[in-house]
This record gives sequence, structure tokens and C-alpha cells, in this order.
Amino acid sequence: MPADRTDRLDRIAANGAFDVIVVGGGINGIGVFHDLAHQGLRVLLVEMNDFCSGCSAAPSRMIHGGLRYLENGELGLVRESLIERDRLLRNAPHLVRPLPTTIPIDRLFSGLANAALGLLGATGRPRPRGALPIKLGLMLYDILSRHGRRLPRHRFRGRAATFAAWPALRGDIRCSATYHDAWISHPERLGIELIGDAARRNPDAVALNYARLSRTAGGFVLTDAETGRQMPVAARAIVHATGAWIDESAAALGAPPRARLVAGTKGSHLILDNPALMAALNRHMIYFEHRDGRVCIVFPYLGRVLAGSTDLRVDAAGRTACSEAERDYIIGALRDLFPGIPVLPRQIVYSYSGIRPLPASEADFTGRISRGHSVRRLGGTPPQFGMVGGKWTTYRAFAEDTADAVLAELGLARKVSTRDLPIGGGAGFSPHLAADLAAAQGLGAERAAHLVDLYGAAAPAVAAFCGPEDRPLPGVAMTEGEVVWAVRHEQALHLADVLQRRSPLAIRGLLSMPLLAAAARKMAGELGWSEARREDEIARFRTELATWHGVDLAPEGARP
Repeated sequence: MPADRTDRLDRIAANGAFDVIVVGGGINGIGVFHDLAHQGLRVLLVEMNDFCSGCSAAPSRMIHGGLRYLENGELGLVRESLIERDRLLRNAPHLVRPLPTTIPIDRLFSGLANAALGLLGATGRPRPRGALPIKLGLMLYDILSRHGRRLPRHRFRGRAATFAAWPALRGDIRCSATYHDAWISHPERLGIELIGDAARRNPDAVALNYARLSRTAGGFVLTDAETGRQMPVAARAIVHATGAWIDESAAALGAPPRARLVAGTKGSHLILDNPALMAALNRHMIYFEHRDGRVCIVFPYLGRVLAGSTDLRVDAAGRTACSEAERDYIIGALRDLFPGIPVLPRQIVYSYSGIRPLPASEADFTGRISRGHSVRRLGGTPPQFGMVGGKWTTYRAFAEDTADAVLAELGLARKVSTRDLPIGGGAGFSPHLAADLAAAQGLGAERAAHLVDLYGAAAPAVAAFCGPEDRPLPGVAMTEGEVVWAVRHEQALHLADVLQRRSPLAIRGLLSMPLLAAAARKMAGELGWSEARREDEIARFRTELATWHGVDLAPEGARP
């Protein structure tokens, strides 16, 4: 057991009375924890698995304003999303970066009535979008983001210019439009860095993964899943940030019965090793409409190609994987858009799927369901609040709304705004950081670039911790010292925590059995695992990869 985890458990055992308990350690729960910690409250974050391991580990990796939300009439959501996108570009420049996005267009006027129908409450499938409605939408997008603009305005290209830039597109494309949004390289790391910032700001803020909150006749009990240790806890308010599981978690902790809050949809994505497709993208995201009207995306991601996504209703919350039908749908959409480029199932190095915690809706077409967010007071004793909806881009604004509702309930005033707070390695980040690090610590350019990409301005501290004798894990840039760093400083307790969420090794398809063995040896030394426990960790991780991510990790390496 790491010393810092033992310390956190001891502090809870010594004083289990908190101002607020946040249940759910995805990005929304972490955001509320971070905000309330900055208000000086004694706040506990409880996550039953690892932080950002549920739906928060399955986003499209886009930080965006939500162009298509305009046709649902959600101008307020788009404006908020654009503001929050630009804040993330400022506050987390090591993780959030501009993404030029191009829309290929094959018709002119179709879809003009989509927004009007959305405003009138239409729930069916929109008409295909033509050049004119796309132009109008992008003009409005530019207007909504005009204050403090950080990214270029949109531009249109005719057919000749479009095919000069993207010659592999299908032949019926008439023109294209390019605008800018952003992408996030390591979303799970942003969550970890927010937790670290909160703990440094407020020693009374405690975040615990692999733990569970339950209700008993005498109150609430916190159980540490790693040791079985149980501690009574109390709170003046409880926040449910459990995403698609919010109705279940609220009922389990004693909130009064009410109509269902969330009815999620399933979204799946593929990561492909396809150099021809990568080259065809020309460093842009292609945001395109498939033949059935579903909007799809494909863009370069960490040396691979990310493609998605699906949007399927689900009857109940649960862990999920990309189905064969979804895989074929995404591959079919890519083949249709780039007919001359072979896109094959064997090129998939990783797949992932999650359930979007959308508000309960009767919409016929899932794209019509709002991606907005709301805070619901659920009642109960102590008073409980539910976070309904939301998306990665707006997590901070959603957290702020929720924190304000809790503060009002407790009769407290806000002390600090999180709007302009740098996040983790974004504080002091510079484009020259990799070169400066290489010169200061005598590192190779590749090693310095890897550290800065993963840790931002914290890279010098990580490099110093690892030391000059540090050894790389087999076949990758990440080192054994970074595995130890993740255990000691980033609350990693299992192999998947390090190789899936503290690093991008899994999603990039870089895992191998020798790498797993080396990482497990380092973790065993830190966590006191027996030989049997070490082998069990490897076996469990291999099963996880095969079951949920389509990765069959054979002895010679990872194969889809």
C-alpha cells in the first residue's frame, strides 16, 4: 500500500466528517471536487474504480463548441462550450491543442430547415446538411466565439482547392469548409492533474479511487476496496457525479424516488494504424456526414487515426465494448469517404466504448438529445445533488454550477473562481520546454519531448525523479521510473491504471507481454505484490484488454 494512500485513509478514519462527499471520479466529479477544494471546504471524492475509467475514458478526444448543436437550437450550450474550449486551450496547453476541422460537402441547399425544426421541438433525423446551412452555421459559430478569439475564422474551399488538399476524398464532394476546434491528447491525465492541484491547494480535500460509499442504518460507510478497511463518514451534502449510473447511485444512498434522470447512448471509437489514411487527412480532422445522416469524425491522434463514433440507445447502464456491427459501421463510413484507401479490421489497434450520460429524452433520433447539463436537487438527508448530462469540454462550467448549488445549500459564498486557473502541467508551460529540459538535464531530444508531451511543465520534476540511470520499458519511450512516479504521485494501484490511464501506451497499440512484465515488476516492488499477485495483475489486464478493447495481447505483442 503506498504511503500516501495509507495517509489519506488514516486522515478519514481520524475525522470522517466532511462538508461535501462527491460520488463518482469521472471528469465531472473531479471538476466539482477541484472547485469545492478551492473554496476551502472539507471535501471527499469517492470513485469505485480508477479515476476517469468509465465514460470519461471514452470520449472522442475533442474539445469543441458543438457545431451540430446549433441545429437543435442550443445556442447557449454552443456559446458556453466555445468559452470553455478557449479556457482549456489557455489553462491546459500541454494537453489541449488546436484542431483544424474540415467538412466535406456534397450538396448545396439541403438541411436549411434543420435548425428551425429543432427549435420547434422536432425529434427526428435532420435532413442532410448542404453548403448553405453549413456556411450559416459556421458564421454563427464565429460570432459566438468572437470575444477573446484564440482560433482562426472558418473558410470555404471550392472543389479544386478541396481535392488539392484532400485528393483521396470520394468524387462527389463539391466543396469543403474548414473551422477550428481543439483536441485533448491525454484526457485521463487532465483528471489526475486536477486532483493533484486540489490536494495541493487544500489539505482537507481527499480523493480516493477503488473505494465505495454505502448507506447503513447509522449513516454512511466508506470501504477501501484494496484492503477492505471500513470507516464511518458523514457529510453536509452529497453530490452524485456517477454519469449513466446516477439514478442507481442516488437510490442506493437514500435519495427520494423520482422519474429517471438519465437515459444514455452508447458511443464507440476505433484507433487505427493506417499510414495512408493518416496522410490523406492532411493534419485535419474530417467531420463528415455518413449516408444515413449520422455525423462521424476521423483525425490524427498520437501517431494513429481516431475514428468514430456511434450513438446507440442503451436500456441500462453498464460497462460496454465496441460491437462488431459498430466496428463495421465506422469502417464502412471511412471506406465511403476515402474509397481508394483500404481500411481493414486488422488495422485496428484499440477500440473503446462508453455510455454518454444524456438527459432522459423521447427523441427519435439520438443526435437530437441535448448534450447540455443540469444540476438537480434530489432531496434527502443530507441534501443530495445530481449532475445530469455534460461533456468533457464543459466539465469546468458544469462543476462551477454544481459547486454554486452546494455552496448555496450550505449558506456559503464562493471564494475563488476556477476560470483562469492553470491545470497541472499547464502552469508555466512553454513551447520551448522540451529543448530547455534536454539542455538542463542532459536528456535526448526524444526523451525530453516524451516527458513534456505527457507531463507538461511537470516534466523536469518527473525527469529528476527518474534519474539518469532510469531504463525504458521494452519498446516504448516510457520508463520504469515513470511507473514508480505513477504509483507514488498519481494514485496508480493496478497495471491498467499505469498503462491505460496515466499513459497512452494501450490506446496507441504499443503494449507487449515484455512491457507488461517489466511494468508489473516495478509495481510489485512498490506495492509489495507477491509473485502470484503480479501474475494475476498481468492476467487481469490482458483479459480487460481483450474483453473491452479488442486487443489480444499475444506473447510477441499486441494484435487486434
